[in-house]
Amino acid sequence: MKALTPMQARALTAQGAVLVDVRSADERARQYIPGSLHLPLESLEAAGMPPEIKQGAIFYCRSGNRTRLNAALISNCMRGRCPDDSLYVLEGGLDAWKRAGLDVERDVSRPLELQRQVHIAAGTLILLGAVLGAAVHPGFFGISALVGAGLVFAGLTGFCGMARLLMKAPWNRRYLTISTTEGASR
Repeated sequence: MKALTPMQARALTAQGAVLVDVRSADERARQYIPGSLHLPLESLEAAGMPPEIKQGAIFYCRSGNRTRLNAALISNCMRGRCPDDSLYVLEGGLDAWKRAGLDVERDVSRPLELQRQVHIAAGTLILLGAVLGAAVHPGFFGISALVGAGLVFAGLTGFCGMARLLMKAPWNRRYLTISTTEGASR
């Protein structure tokens, strides 16, 4: 898949190409490129049959890295749905699109993506354990060790207990309720 700059991508969309956001729903809820189609990588892997796109498709994620890493999957899923020579990657992703000064739809009332929330919580707990372990009592180093072990477990199994807990947080429950209601009305 050929990489396009944001300006090249915008020019192609003016000719009928479609921007396709491959990020998860919680990432898209906070910001996305107006008019883009939402087709998360998880649904491509599960369903495999995206809509037919005749004028070309420009795939994007936040930084462009995830899209590049999954280019083969995207190409395979799009086979027969779009001409092979009209599949593109937005170089630099949504971040580059914003840096180029192009329009982005934002809803800052939506919570940060769950993955970022996990990073913030885990980092805070590890730092807290290290500071308290050095300043108060060595037993507090156990907090850092426990969180580190949880992250290793999450990486090995795909189950993240911290993410499950954060999903139940009031700010995320509110979002999940809104998303479910919006999904039912569409």
